[in-house]
Amino acid sequence: MEMRELGRSGLRIAPLVLGGNVFGWTADKDTSFAILDAFLGAGFNTVDTANVYSRWMPGHVGGESETVVGEWFAQSGGRREDTLLITKVGSDMGTGGKGLKASYMVEACEASLARLQTDYIDLYLSHFPDPETPIEETLEGHYQLIKSGKVRACGGSNYDGPGLEAALNAAGDGRARYEVLQPHYNLLVRDEYEGAREDVCVREGLGVIPYFALASGFLTGKYRTEDDLKKSMRGMRMKELLTGRGPKVLAAMDEVAARHGATLAQVALAWLMHKPSVTAPIASATSVVQLKDILQSASLALTAEDMKALDEA
Repeated sequence: MEMRELGRSGLRIAPLVLGGNVFGWTADKDTSFAILDAFLGAGFNTVDTANVYSRWMPGHVGGESETVVGEWFAQSGGRREDTLLITKVGSDMGTGGKGLKASYMVEACEASLARLQTDYIDLYLSHFPDPETPIEETLEGHYQLIKSGKVRACGGSNYDGPGLEAALNAAGDGRARYEVLQPHYNLLVRDEYEGAREDVCVREGLGVIPYFALASGFLTGKYRTEDDLKKSMRGMRMKELLTGRGPKVLAAMDEVAARHGATLAQVALAWLMHKPSVTAPIASATSVVQLKDILQSASLALTAEDMKALDEA
């Protein structure tokens, strides 16, 4: 399995990250365990979750995904050492717990470690910028966690270009450095990464692990007509994508997929993997069948012609 350097963090990851947002939500515990087993069994190593997953589900309080991952570690017989674990802090947990103040970060990290049944996190991300907390204090919180051995490296998710610049400029003197950016980036949503954010990542040598790599399923080709919107809970969010660039992007993907005998999901993920500044995209699966499909993206060799056609669409 190809392993890529994750920026300057010292961590090395396979070219696809498994999204844990579905664990304990649209994938029950047994299914989640089977997906994790198959993912690690295929030679991949990185799992992404967050303390807030899946608080949005009625009856959930957050921490459900971390709990499933922790239970899997407990029964998997040494899989923790094979897994590069990413989780996040800062989102509203609904009990007064949110934001990126140093004291809260330490408290939230302890809660995540307990749910995850581990004594360290490989990569700890600030989930969203906190306008109420100076970035210097946030980086001091990360530094405390790294110095204590509870976190190996840190980064930021959803930072814009200036915010990322400010964080990097504030590093040092008892403040950690963001080594990774986790942006919203895919074939349909490009302006949230390309431009200022990408420029900073390239210049500063940051690792990049995009989320929503499949545009919540749209880039699998699952939604092509209004009738298709009924196929899942996410379907109605796709209506606006059925017009504008959406159909044109799917048409280009269809052509590339046909040339390679690939699926659209594989093409969408491979496009990200072939971007020079991207380390590895994140994608989730709710079944082992889905997982086996997306894993093949890591061996899909897109040509310069393929990339040009997809970029232009």
